[in-house]
Amino acid sequence: MSSLEELEQRITAMEAELAVVRQEAAAARALASGADRDVAEYRAELRGHTRVLSALRETQLEHYTEHKADAAEIKLGLAHIVRMLEGLSGDTEAREP
Repeated sequence: MSSLEELEQRITAMEAELAVVRQEAAAARALASGADRDVAEYRAELRGHTRVLSALRETQLEHYTEHKADAAEIKLGLAHIVRMLEGLSGDTEAREP
Protein backbone atom coordinates (compact mmCIF):
# COMPACT_ATOMS: atom_id res chain seq x y z
CA MET A 1 0.00 0.00 0.00
CA SER A 2 1.29 3.39 -0.83
CA SER A 3 1.49 6.01 1.79
CA LEU A 4 -1.03 8.13 -0.09
CA GLU A 5 -3.62 5.33 0.04
CA GLU A 6 -2.84 4.77 3.69
CA LEU A 7 -3.25 8.47 4.39
CA GLU A 8 -6.60 8.51 2.57
CA GLN A 9 -7.84 5.55 4.67
CA ARG A 10 -6.76 7.21 7.87
CA ILE A 11 -8.48 10.46 6.86
CA THR A 12 -11.67 8.56 5.96
CA ALA A 13 -11.60 6.76 9.32
CA MET A 14 -11.01 10.03 11.16
CA GLU A 15 -13.89 11.70 9.31
CA ALA A 16 -16.21 8.84 10.29
CA GLU A 17 -14.99 9.09 13.88
CA LEU A 18 -15.51 12.86 13.80
CA ALA A 19 -19.12 12.37 12.67
CA VAL A 20 -19.73 10.05 15.64
CA VAL A 21 -18.05 12.52 18.02
CA ARG A 22 -20.26 15.34 16.69
CA GLN A 23 -23.40 13.22 17.21
CA GLU A 24 -22.31 12.36 20.73
CA ALA A 25 -21.55 16.02 21.47
CA ALA A 26 -25.02 17.02 20.23
CA ALA A 27 -26.59 14.32 22.40
CA ALA A 28 -24.55 15.52 25.41
CA ARG A 29 -25.72 19.11 24.83
CA ALA A 30 -29.34 17.92 24.65
CA LEU A 31 -28.93 15.99 27.91
CA ALA A 32 -27.29 18.96 29.60
CA SER A 33 -30.11 21.22 28.46
CA GLY A 34 -32.67 18.79 29.86
CA ALA A 35 -30.77 18.58 33.13
CA ASP A 36 -30.75 22.38 33.38
CA ARG A 37 -34.53 22.45 32.93
CA ASP A 38 -34.97 19.72 35.54
CA VAL A 39 -32.79 21.56 38.03
CA ALA A 40 -34.71 24.79 37.42
CA GLU A 41 -38.00 22.95 38.02
CA TYR A 42 -36.70 21.38 41.24
CA ARG A 43 -35.46 24.74 42.47
CA ALA A 44 -38.83 26.34 41.76
CA GLU A 45 -40.58 23.51 43.59
CA LEU A 46 -38.18 23.81 46.51
CA ARG A 47 -38.84 27.56 46.72
CA GLY A 48 -42.57 26.79 46.80
CA HIS A 49 -42.10 24.28 49.63
CA THR A 50 -39.94 26.77 51.52
CA ARG A 51 -42.66 29.44 51.23
CA VAL A 52 -45.31 27.00 52.46
CA LEU A 53 -43.17 25.97 55.44
CA SER A 54 -42.48 29.62 56.29
CA ALA A 55 -46.19 30.41 56.17
CA LEU A 56 -46.93 27.39 58.35
CA ARG A 57 -44.30 28.52 60.86
CA GLU A 58 -45.83 32.00 61.03
CA THR A 59 -49.28 30.52 61.59
CA GLN A 60 -47.98 28.25 64.34
CA LEU A 61 -46.24 31.18 66.06
CA GLU A 62 -49.47 33.20 65.92
CA HIS A 63 -51.47 30.32 67.36
CA TYR A 64 -48.88 29.76 70.10
CA THR A 65 -49.06 33.44 71.07
CA GLU A 66 -52.87 33.36 71.14
CA HIS A 67 -53.01 30.15 73.17
CA LYS A 68 -50.34 31.38 75.56
CA ALA A 69 -52.45 34.49 76.23
CA ASP A 70 -55.57 32.34 76.65
CA ALA A 71 -53.75 30.03 79.07
CA ALA A 72 -52.57 32.99 81.12
CA GLU A 73 -56.12 34.32 81.27
CA ILE A 74 -57.43 30.89 82.34
CA LYS A 75 -54.77 30.67 85.08
CA LEU A 76 -55.80 34.08 86.41
CA GLY A 77 -59.46 33.01 86.36
CA LEU A 78 -58.67 29.78 88.21
CA ALA A 79 -56.59 31.65 90.78
CA HIS A 80 -59.54 34.01 91.34
CA ILE A 81 -61.92 31.05 91.75
CA VAL A 82 -59.55 29.41 94.24
CA ARG A 83 -59.37 32.63 96.28
CA MET A 84 -63.15 32.87 96.26
CA LEU A 85 -63.48 29.25 97.40
CA GLU A 86 -60.89 29.80 100.10
CA GLY A 87 -62.90 32.82 101.21
CA LEU A 88 -66.07 30.78 101.29
CA SER A 89 -64.46 28.00 103.31
CA GLY A 90 -63.10 30.59 105.72
CA ASP A 91 -66.54 32.12 106.11
CA THR A 92 -68.11 28.70 106.68
CA GLU A 93 -65.59 27.81 109.35
CA ALA A 94 -66.17 31.10 111.12
CA ARG A 95 -69.96 30.54 111.20
CA GLU A 96 -69.86 27.00 112.52
CA PRO A 97 -70.13 26.83 116.34
